[in-house]
This record gives sequence, structure tokens and C-alpha cells, in this order.
Amino acid sequence: METPSDTNKNRLKDISFEDTQVAFSYKTNPDLWKSYVLFSSINKNWLVSSGTKLIRFALKSGLPIETLLKTTLFKQFCGGENIEDCEKTVQVLAKCHIGTILDYSVEGEKTEAAFDETETETIATIHKAAKSADIPFSVFKTTGMASYELLEKYAMHLNNSSILLLDAEKIAIEKLKKRIDNICRTAFEQKIRVFIDAEETWIQDAIDSIAYEMMEKYNREQVIVYNTYQLYTTAALNKLKIATTNGISKGYKIGAKIVRGAYMEKERKRAKELGYPDPIQPSKTATDKAFNDALLFCVTHKNDVDICAGTHNEQSCLYLASLMEQHGIERGNKGVWFAQLFGMSDHISFNLAKVSYNVAKYVPYGPIKSVMPYLFRRAAENTSVAGQSSRELKLITKEVARRKRIKGRL
Repeated sequence: METPSDTNKNRLKDISFEDTQVAFSYKTNPDLWKSYVLFSSINKNWLVSSGTKLIRFALKSGLPIETLLKTTLFKQFCGGENIEDCEKTVQVLAKCHIGTILDYSVEGEKTEAAFDETETETIATIHKAAKSADIPFSVFKTTGMASYELLEKYAMHLNNSSILLLDAEKIAIEKLKKRIDNICRTAFEQKIRVFIDAEETWIQDAIDSIAYEMMEKYNREQVIVYNTYQLYTTAALNKLKIATTNGISKGYKIGAKIVRGAYMEKERKRAKELGYPDPIQPSKTATDKAFNDALLFCVTHKNDVDICAGTHNEQSCLYLASLMEQHGIERGNKGVWFAQLFGMSDHISFNLAKVSYNVAKYVPYGPIKSVMPYLFRRAAENTSVAGQSSRELKLITKEVARRKRIKGRL
């Protein structure tokens, strides 16, 4: 894996991911303590597993636990239940030169009414962003506007023309494309960039196909639409390269959000059950290499690709920063962004922003019950990603100790 050269390390010496005073400057003492308690809990795998089951049962049974959730998991990882609730978070982040990505985190819906609601809400985030320099992107999940079953069938059809779509399915696909086109057209008109999030591999080809239709339509003057590439899949890097070649030949630019991924256990289980090749990289080392190779590809094709590195990995952030130095890309260049999830990796986000890199935080919002799948993934991710929760806890503990030394108490 490539790493910053000694020369670039010297140039990047103003980047420190150990400065907890900067990382948690936006947290009051009570909020910092709540984060400490939460990550102490998340650090215990058995507690996350049993707690998730209990929360699912309580919500299904109608037990009154929403207040508890709202002051714990929800407060740590979400901005509020609606766009207006998020304004305080937007302003807090903006004071530290960090942008907000409003993420209506409702997914896996089943009804046309719910799909229409997701479209309407996403367009509302674009209009909100158009009025605020502090909201540089909008984002949506395609499963918020179409069923998994429809997307899976469409992906199969795209890969095998002998798999025919029923008339009702064709109509549903056209409705989906219209919804996404409405979002992307609004983003184009308002000059707000929009991320199309990645999802499971068995529906991703359907999402990719629509994403490239939108890019061809709206990315000719500047990058408006971004597709997401999950580099923990073996196919992602080649997909990115093919997409760039196609974009160049057709006269439009590629927006690439580069992430590692979020569905590894589910992907491997399904591949084993259905007997097809595992689509996931064989190791973390292989994933890290693919991720950094994708960063290198995007930077070396900067005239044709705008990039957002969605990562909580310190070394990947340093690598991208070093690539920018090597290729003469200014830190404030709007074609290069770093992004992390709200409530996680503040030591990366706030310290990068302090030294003038473009940084944005994904700030999910929505009704508590509707965003629980997102929150469960965050809890699981912190236990499954090696060292993630312990790293968060270590940094929070360090800041708690620092404040105690200064004030004599937290």
C-alpha cells in the first residue's frame, strides 16, 4: 500500500488526529460524558447484540422507549426527526468549518406513498442546501424510493436480457427513474451536489445504471451527481475505471464517493447460501489497497472525476492529503472532499477542517422508528470494524481526562 513520502509527511505535519480538544470542541461536558457511556457500551459486543434484540422487541411491542433512544443512540448519530431539528447541528458544525449532508435515513420502504415521501423529503434537503453555504451535498438511498425486490429484478434483467420484466415492474421502474430524475434535476437547477448511496451488490447494478443516466444528463457542466463505490467489493475499482472511461467518451464528468462498505456479513452469508462467488475482498489489507488505489485513480483523473472520500480510516485520509500535495491540488479545491458520519471519527473531521480541507458530516434524520435500521448498523459497525469503538472510546477518554485536568472535574 502506498503511503505518504517523507517529503509529504513534512508538508502534512499540521494534520494531527490526536488533538482531542479540537475533535470534541463542539461537545459540552454532559454531552461528552454521554458519548463516553455510549461508546463504553458499544465496545461490548454481547451488549450490542442483546441490546439490539431488546430494542427491536420493545419497538414492535409498543413499549415507551423512544425517549431513551432519543437521548442515547439517536442523539449521538442523528441530527433530529426533521430538517428543522437539524439546524442546530448544521450551525454547530459550520462554526468548525464542517459542512452538513442532510440524510433522510428512511430505507427499505414498501409503499408508493412512502417512496413519494422520500422523494419529497430529499428534494426538501436540496432546497434547504441551496439556501445555506453550510450544506454542500444532499443524499438519498434508492431503496427509499423502490422496493428491494424490484431493484433486484431490474439488476438481474440488466445482466441477463432473458430475464423479462413484467408490465407492472416496468411501470414501477419508470416511476423510480422519474423520482430520481426529479431529485437530480432539482439539484442541477439549484447547483447542489447529490450522492446516490451504495447498497447491496445484488441490487447495485440497478442503482449504478440509473446513476450513470443521471450523470450523463446533469454532469456535463459540473459534477452534480455522485455514485458510490464500495471498495470492499472486488468489482468496485474496475467499475470506477469503466465509468470514468465511459464518461470521458460521452462528454460528462464522474462524481465518485469512495467508501469501504457496510454490508460485509450480509453479503458473505448470501453468497454462501446461494452458491455464487463471494463479492467481498478476501482481507482488510486487500480492501485498504483497493480503497487507496481508487483514491489514486481519482486524483490522477482529476479533470474528469470529482471525489469524496467517505472514510473513518486515518491512514486513508493522510494518503489522500498526500496525493493532493503531490498533484498540486489546493486543500480548498471543491472537487475533493472528506466525509465522515455524524457522531463518529470527530478526531478526523474536525482536525482536517481546522487545516483547511473540505470536510462534511453525514447527518441522518427522520422519525426515530424509521431510522432504527441505520442506528443498528452504526452500533454493529462499531463492534465489527476492528478497533473502531475502542478507538472512539480511547479518544473520548483522553478528552475527558484533559478537561478534568483543566477544570478539576468534568
